[in-house]
Amino acid sequence: MAELQDNLPSLPGLDEKAAYGDKSAYEKEPSLEKEAALDSERPSSDGYDGEVYEKPVYVNGEPVITTGKDVSHHLVDLRDDGDPPFTFRSIVLGTMFGGLGAALYQIYIFKPIEETISTVFLLLIIYSFGTSWSTFFPKRSWVENTRYQWLGPTLDFINPGEFRLKEHVISTIVASSASYGSSSVLNFAVQRLYYDTQVRATTAVLATFSTAVFGYGIVGLLRPLTVYPSEMVYWANLPTVSIFQALHFDTSANSKRVRLFWLAFAGMFIWEIIPSYIFPLLNGFSIFCLASQHTKPSVQDAFTNIFGGADGNEGLGLLSLSFDWQYIGSAYMSFPLIQQANSWVGFFFCYIAILAIYYSNTWNSKAFPMLSSSLFSSNGSIYHQSAVFTGSDFHLNHTALDEIGLPALTGSNAWASLMGSLAIGGLIAHCIFFWGPYVVTSFKHARDKTQPDPHWIALQKYKEAPWWWYVILLLLAFFAAPFMEYLTLLVRTGLISVLKGDTTLPVWSYIFALICGAIITPFSTLLYARMGNGIATNQLFKMIAGAINPGRPVANLYFSMWSHDVVSTSIGLAGDLKMGQYLKIPPRALFMTQLWGTIIGAIVNYVIMIAITSSQRDLLLDPNGNNIWSGQTVQSLNSDAITWSLAKQLYGPDGPYFIIPMGIFIGFVATAGHWLVYKRWPYIGPIRVDQVLLPVIYQYAAWMYIGVNSTITSSIIVGLVSQLWLRRYHPGWFRKYNYILGGALDGGAQVMIFILSFAVFGASGVSRPFPTWAGNPAKGNVDYCNGNGALD
Repeated sequence: MAELQDNLPSLPGLDEKAAYGDKSAYEKEPSLEKEAALDSERPSSDGYDGEVYEKPVYVNGEPVITTGKDVSHHLVDLRDDGDPPFTFRSIVLGTMFGGLGAALYQIYIFKPIEETISTVFLLLIIYSFGTSWSTFFPKRSWVENTRYQWLGPTLDFINPGEFRLKEHVISTIVASSASYGSSSVLNFAVQRLYYDTQVRATTAVLATFSTAVFGYGIVGLLRPLTVYPSEMVYWANLPTVSIFQALHFDTSANSKRVRLFWLAFAGMFIWEIIPSYIFPLLNGFSIFCLASQHTKPSVQDAFTNIFGGADGNEGLGLLSLSFDWQYIGSAYMSFPLIQQANSWVGFFFCYIAILAIYYSNTWNSKAFPMLSSSLFSSNGSIYHQSAVFTGSDFHLNHTALDEIGLPALTGSNAWASLMGSLAIGGLIAHCIFFWGPYVVTSFKHARDKTQPDPHWIALQKYKEAPWWWYVILLLLAFFAAPFMEYLTLLVRTGLISVLKGDTTLPVWSYIFALICGAIITPFSTLLYARMGNGIATNQLFKMIAGAINPGRPVANLYFSMWSHDVVSTSIGLAGDLKMGQYLKIPPRALFMTQLWGTIIGAIVNYVIMIAITSSQRDLLLDPNGNNIWSGQTVQSLNSDAITWSLAKQLYGPDGPYFIIPMGIFIGFVATAGHWLVYKRWPYIGPIRVDQVLLPVIYQYAAWMYIGVNSTITSSIIVGLVSQLWLRRYHPGWFRKYNYILGGALDGGAQVMIFILSFAVFGASGVSRPFPTWAGNPAKGNVDYCNGNGALD
């Protein structure tokens, strides 16, 4: 407890210096031997730790940033001013905007395209408030040498002066930790929408927090593998790191970057209201759709399926152009070109496969919409699940199943499930065969304390958060249910009600779910850290749940929650740990910061979910939704829970979807074969075989199975301009401005969307649609692809 206490701000009025201004709370005692050891480990210009550092290619005297080592050596500044991280101001601002970020995340869950909350958006608002706080709140200097100077320590506690880098980072990480969200809250949304079950607020918040804490414990133990090494970049964080350093490292070069940032932010803030509210046609401008308005119905249907995509589940959006940045985002300005090239291959196969499945009537596809995540009966109507799963625990009623029949997936949904299985098998195989040697090397570095990353080395002057802190978190999360059983005898709430009541999940199944999540976490985190995005592993856990809890869809939901949330939470928290490494945040301060953010997120996510599912219930249950609200995420969760609870009937050897679970083994074997080809032929023509990422290709080969798909072409263009043209031919501009520009565009768009969501889109309960005109048609799809009965 003494070590934890060192990280807390002192109370005002004490004579001793506040802990947030006392570096000894975070720094180790200096040691000549240790300094000498660190000096010997610092990277040289030629290499480090026995490994040859391949210097980047230079164009016009500027390095072309390609690898994680390039990022560590040439992109992120090693500077550390030693400013205090924990202040009263940093905690207050982090708490305020953690609530805002969590609210935004939950809003986007119910949008046609699910977007993450840009950390840049959060850091900008925090920066504005932090600098205003430092300027306008009373300071200690105001009362010095006056009769009120006894107020000095209190004023210093409230306003310690200039708003500096580390307290800005702490505030932002509190907010971003709150903004990651949790599938547990979505499970409660599914229960409200599809099972008419009202889970108690205390139960929901405790369950959400427990899953996050378990994930945090796992990622803490995996730091030597998934955080410390240079190649663990977490590319989507680079705009954030770049902006932090630009705002706080005052140089003439940074003043230009800051000016660009605010100009781009303001421009996008003003622009975003046009495509998102006034002129939604700009989210999916398609010449083909406009040209098809007066063609015969069969042609309109085909054009809608192929070229339409501005509305939810409308079509594939081929060659549509989107000018709505909220759906394009800066991710394609951050993802490595290798990752994007593999995703383009996946997109190519996605267009072909979904159309081929639908028009060949594979899986009886023509009986259903081409794109949807809903469940259907064989006659094309929505599946009547409440008649099949009955009782207070929603167990399978075999008699009703025989009468009503099995549910059916749309062809696109079945294809997405197959690709998901292939991606999971490929992910595991890729990490073992291609990245296995890296894993061994990383743990050797951890054991010998010889990690060569220069930012990790610079961070060694601070006290590390010891591994046993994370073990305690794991134990607290793991044993939360048994401990809460005692509390439940006193108050009829708590986590035990989730395990034994609302979830229908046996305790042994809960334990097994946590173990499954812990096993898969390192595989997913490795891919995410190296390539910028991960593989959705939720389906794997649905399969396991269906096998061990047959006929129980709600139990399936919660098994997936306890396993998949460990994975998804770990990835987000690991990214924040890497940001802390880049920006030299003391590890112990970062530990407590992330925990606090997780608590805020658990509460706010639940509150916003209740508001939206109450005010937009009918739209969320509609298989198509509209261009503002969509229930596709919760529909997909529910569909998976239903179908995998019928695993024997649907996915068994005699079922219509047997190929889907077999996809895991096929994906594993295919990637193993890929590795053997690489060992024999490292290059095939100009292509490096190890840069072909089959798991990424599989994932993107089903990318357009639901949702708004009109953004694909624009996203590819953004990626080509940023990662090919700018990075290769203008590396100086890319290094200085690319990431800060992407962050500014994200921030401007998301601030406007937050305002519009509550002002006009109905998140507050009242919707105020913009008057209809040619760019905002009253009937049909906004891109004028009006086949498939869009005008009915």
